[in-house]
Amino acid sequence: MSEERKGPRWGRWAAIALLGAAGWGIVRSGGHLPEQPSAGASPSSSASAPGAPAPSPSASRQKAASGRYDPADYAEPVRRFAAEAGVNPQLVMAILYNESYKPHDPDLERAWQRGKPDASFGIANMHRAAFDDTKPGRPFASRRWEELPDDRDLAVQAAAWHLHDLAAQLPARPAAPLTKDELLALGYNAGAGNMLAFARGVKIGPQAQSYLDRLHDNWEKSGTAVK
Repeated sequence: MSEERKGPRWGRWAAIALLGAAGWGIVRSGGHLPEQPSAGASPSSSASAPGAPAPSPSASRQKAASGRYDPADYAEPVRRFAAEAGVNPQLVMAILYNESYKPHDPDLERAWQRGKPDASFGIANMHRAAFDDTKPGRPFASRRWEELPDDRDLAVQAAAWHLHDLAAQLPARPAAPLTKDELLALGYNAGAGNMLAFARGVKIGPQAQSYLDRLHDNWEKSGTAVK
């Protein structure tokens, strides 16, 4: 669900960062804290195996607040939530790498979203509509899209289940010479409608091809990360 197809690039993120740098001390000293889950919400990782202790979402928030981000650091939740959703963990990890083109700092994400309300949130760059369509009946049904920047485990879990839902829409025998994982990645980036068109053999456009090329570039290291 990359913002790439909608126009933002590192230059625009750099501008946000530069503008935010001057007021960073003001924001921090003003008590600006990560948004907390809604009342009664359960941690995103509560969907682990029955009886298993649920990791505290605060650890995910602390990592998010630190500004440090390497998709490989999230290999454990990728494996766990990919298994929960029945999707390929290497695909989930490769999508995290694909979506790491912009800074994933909660304050910067919210600053960007204030000027661009349809922007995506979290390390998997998920849009509000996709999150809200994915969560009903799922272990994170009580969670909110606004929590994604602060809770990276939730972002991974939602992305894995969104891929599960995309997979359920694919035809049994796509006409296109693309693998299932390639089609799912294109669906994640360009939407289910475009994914189904590509599955029917419609030619992939330059932006979708760029996303697919990056997926191929990230594929090997993604497999290594989730072993």
